[in-house]
Amino acid sequence: EVQLVESGGGLVQPGGSLRLSCAASGFSISNYNMYWVRRAPGKGLERVSVISVLGGATLYADSVKGRFTISRDNGKNTVYLQMNTLKSEDTALYYCAASRLYSMTAGEFTAWGQGTQVTVSS
Repeated sequence: EVQLVESGGGLVQPGGSLRLSCAASGFSISNYNMYWVRRAPGKGLERVSVISVLGGATLYADSVKGRFTISRDNGKNTVYLQMNTLKSEDTALYYCAASRLYSMTAGEFTAWGQGTQVTVSS
């Protein structure tokens, strides 16, 4: 069974940090570009970041550029998102996803996780 399981979310104060993890099972992420996407309350889905198959290239949404860092460990079949200097507008349900495409604007996802909630509030 193909699964992506996110963890690491929680409640954090503005300016704080969190590190999200996404553990894959049932398939190898080494064949996929991996994404973090988020859905904020009352808003649509936003692609936060993508990392290429071997990790040599990354892209970020303008809203998180310079604050978030995506990384992957293909040996552990896991993807990470380090989030620093968090803002209230980062509050969202964060998902990881896999795709054959490397794009911040197009393409369908082959697999999705269930999401982990990140809440930034004082």
